[in-house]
Amino acid sequence: MPDSLMYQQDHFVLLETDKPEQFLTQSELLEKLKTTLQQLIIQDLPPDLQKFDTVEAQAQYLLDTGCELDIGPGQYLQWYAVRLEK
Repeated sequence: MPDSLMYQQDHFVLLETDKPEQFLTQSELLEKLKTTLQQLIIQDLPPDLQKFDTVEAQAQYLLDTGCELDIGPGQYLQWYAVRLEK
């Protein structure tokens, strides 16, 4: 039987264009996603994100289902769940 610790997503590593990697908690990553989404034009978002009415819902959907967001040509925002303790 798998350990439930394997499925916890409490911490993430964030990779962003021209910035060093950052380790964030789930709530910190959610805030980062919301801030980034607010700076993008709704028509530039993928169709699955456009169906949500709020930035909060879009950010939560990304956190639950994705690991990257296209933020423009030559730019990237990627995040991956990590386990910091053994």
